[in-house]
Formats: sequence, structure tokens, C-alpha cells
Amino acid sequence: MKRITDEDIRGMEKVFRLNLINSVTGYKPANLVGTASAEGATNLAIISSVVHMGSNPALIGFILRPTTVERHTYDNILATGCYTINHVHAGFVGEAHYTSAKFSREESEFDTCGFGAEFLDGFGAPYVRESRIKMGLKLLEEVPIKANGTSLLIGTVQSLYLPEDLIAEDGSLDLNGVEDVCISGLDTYHAVRKIAAFEYARVGQGPKHK
Repeated sequence: MKRITDEDIRGMEKVFRLNLINSVTGYKPANLVGTASAEGATNLAIISSVVHMGSNPALIGFILRPTTVERHTYDNILATGCYTINHVHAGFVGEAHYTSAKFSREESEFDTCGFGAEFLDGFGAPYVRESRIKMGLKLLEEVPIKANGTSLLIGTVQSLYLPEDLIAEDGSLDLNGVEDVCISGLDTYHAVRKIAAFEYARVGQGPKHK
């Protein structure tokens, strides 16, 4: 077993450090964040940091990289207060990854990367037409992370769109049914596979399968 210390990490070559620290947390969800500017110009960006933050109210957060360079997603969210989060599926993983390229503000990743932008039920941000699980969110709070200049953006869920047959009786979702993918590191994508489902854990009782 190799030990890597904080001093070792700080002394690493930049790209090696990026890949190592991005991989060590394990598998991460793959999502596309859809936004529109105040003028209606659309933008799409892949992110791997979406996290559930509470169910009542329904809160979801994601980490935004430092705004020392242009961040079109961030600018659009501040301008309109709304955005969408859309699951990435195996059928369009390459196109989803391509949204991470540094496109100009005038060029929409929806168009360039081959996605359909759809505005549903009067919501001000575009959803990804090809995604089968999508969320519309309203920005609630931005939490600056002083150590590295990133921010945690927290949104309240305004709408969910997903196939009804994916919803189990207990409310959980069959993510295998839509071929969801996950990310390790910066650019490696994986299929997901359900291996078990358990009942609510109680002290004094061993794990029970549903």
C-alpha cells in the first residue's frame, strides 16, 4: 500500500495531480447543465459534481470552477436565476464530453455538439431533449469556497421530467433503465450496474434485501 502525503500532492506535476485527485473520490454522476443568457443564447456544459442536499425542500448542488476566466454557465445562472440538470446516457456520451471544449460565448454547445434545446412549461432555461431524466432548478444560494476559489451553487428543484416506468413504488429510480453513465477522473466514462437494493438499516438487524 503506497502512502501519498499532502506534501507529495503539492509537489506533483499539475496534470498528474489533477488526474489523481479527480479519480480518488471514485465514480461521479455525469450531467449536462443547460442555461440561457438574458438575451436567450443557450449554453450547455458537462459537470460531475452534482450532489443531493436535501429532500424537503428538494435541494441540489454542484461545484462551479473558479471564475477567474469566463464561465458562461455561471454568468447565465446569475442573469436568469434558473438552469437545468440533465442526465447523460450511454448513447450520447461522446457528444456530452465535447461540451467541455472552450467554445466562445456566441457558439451554443447545443448546436455544435448535436443536442436539442427544449424549453418546457415556460421555464427560462433549456433542457436537453435527448436526456430522459432532467431537472429544472432555481438558484437559491451561492456558497464561496475560499480555499480554491470555487463555489457551491445550490438550487431548488422546480420541475422533474422522467419516464414514469422508471419510478419504483418507494420512489427510487431505475437508472439502469436509461443507461445512465458515470465519470471517473476528468474524462473517463463508465456504465452503471445495479448490484443490490436493501431495506432501511436498523441497529441489531443485518442487511435485508428488498
